[in-house]
Amino acid sequence: MSSQPPAAPPLAMTHRQIMEALTGLLAAFFTAILSSTIVANALPTIMSDLHGTQTDFAWVITAALLANAVTTPIWGKLADLFNKKILVQLSIVIFVAGSVMAGLSETIPLLLTARVIQGVAMGGLTALAQAIIGTMIPPRDRGKYSGYMGGVMAVGTAGGPLLGGFIVDSPLGWRWTFFVCVPLAVVALILLQVTLKIQHVRRPAKIDWLGSILLTSGVSLLLIWVSFAGNPAYYDWVSWQSAAMVGGGVVLLALLVLVESKVEQPIIPLKIISERTTALAILASVAVGIAMFGSTTFLGQYFQVARGATPTEAGLLTLPMIAGNLTGSVVSGLLISRTGKWKRYLIGGSILLIGGLGLAGTMDHTTELWQAGIFTAILGVGLGMLMQNLVLAVQNTVRASDIGTASASVAFFRSVGGAIGVAVLGAVLSNRVTQLATQGLAAAGIPVTGGSAGASMDLVDMPAPVREIMRAAYGDATAEVFLISAVVAVVALISVLFIKERPLRRTVDIQPAAPSTAEDAERATPELAKSGH
Repeated sequence: MSSQPPAAPPLAMTHRQIMEALTGLLAAFFTAILSSTIVANALPTIMSDLHGTQTDFAWVITAALLANAVTTPIWGKLADLFNKKILVQLSIVIFVAGSVMAGLSETIPLLLTARVIQGVAMGGLTALAQAIIGTMIPPRDRGKYSGYMGGVMAVGTAGGPLLGGFIVDSPLGWRWTFFVCVPLAVVALILLQVTLKIQHVRRPAKIDWLGSILLTSGVSLLLIWVSFAGNPAYYDWVSWQSAAMVGGGVVLLALLVLVESKVEQPIIPLKIISERTTALAILASVAVGIAMFGSTTFLGQYFQVARGATPTEAGLLTLPMIAGNLTGSVVSGLLISRTGKWKRYLIGGSILLIGGLGLAGTMDHTTELWQAGIFTAILGVGLGMLMQNLVLAVQNTVRASDIGTASASVAFFRSVGGAIGVAVLGAVLSNRVTQLATQGLAAAGIPVTGGSAGASMDLVDMPAPVREIMRAAYGDATAEVFLISAVVAVVALISVLFIKERPLRRTVDIQPAAPSTAEDAERATPELAKSGH
């Protein structure tokens, strides 16, 4: 059969060959992860320097996540059509351009634009890394390599806040949190050129541009609405602006579904995402995205603003969560490769995620830091067990030719969930801080001017009594963010409970269906071909 030969080379790859091929890919992935986390502890300083508000703080994260989300399916489709190696290298070049622009930014709008460019590149690196792993390694063995990827993600996530905090506290200043990623990206580019050798099978390229535009417009419109609704400076939840934006977003997404059902090569193939395992994994990924990005974004802010830690100290205080993430990802990946069973780790990860977020929801501005470390470590283990393994579950159900698109669909919905989480929880945090600060100032007999104190993140120049009230407000309000995330994480648990566990196949591609076992079918394929069937 003509469709079978391309699957042979990946099957023949040894562990050493796979690791050599992954070196540059993991280096690129590490750079991308580092760039997204290195900013976390620098953000309070950046907001102070560029005169940003709590809303701006949330949007610096949301802009990158949104760009990441809406471009991930496009990159995934391109991965199914074009040379994956060239696409990864293109992602790195775009990433370098965005990083330089972010480092040179003098205003919030310019910084947001640069973050969008970085997000586009991040979408490429995330989707392509998963797609390349999917084309080289059978699902049964993929848990181990996904574990390595999770490990790189954990190190990048751990190193980012630490390195970012160190740079901000040093004479270099916050701009170098962006510049430092440029040489790393260039090294990754060279490594990719030398080490990544994968076979590319050319197929006719038809990119669904109309679907891409509708997807980007619909998601963006709803996210912009959810970020500013209920804010006194903009518009109410129930208003003509809300009606126009929600109505417009729903219409655009409805048109997207219509277009995707008609075009030959859709950007999000409905036949893939309507498959039960993929649909449930996507639902779980949205919940995980909200929990992960929504809660962790504000963790560094909690340590700096509420607890008075320096950026470097804040980086150290997030280490328990990172260590948990690394442990959960690597250990579950190795156990899945050994046993072929994966559902139990998704369930366990969901329970730990809910528990960790629930415990973090009890924190306030007086919580012992060792307790905060235990709570966030539990949260980290849960995230580590869920993220890569949800993608693995989906990849096990689709053909090799659809792996790029299917993997990207899961990553897309996780990023959308993250963007929604950061935007909504940022608005919740801002409103709650304002409310608590106003109450605290009134109780202390300090006059409040227009309630603006709640939006300020620069506590350094405030009088000591006001500063302490603001710290308490931020510390107590952050608990609400974790509690909301815990409730959302319950959706992830319900979703994975209903996923049907299928044994992980030992071949890269799905074998032709036959009345016999999959192994017999594999042996029978050449015989069928000879007999003319």
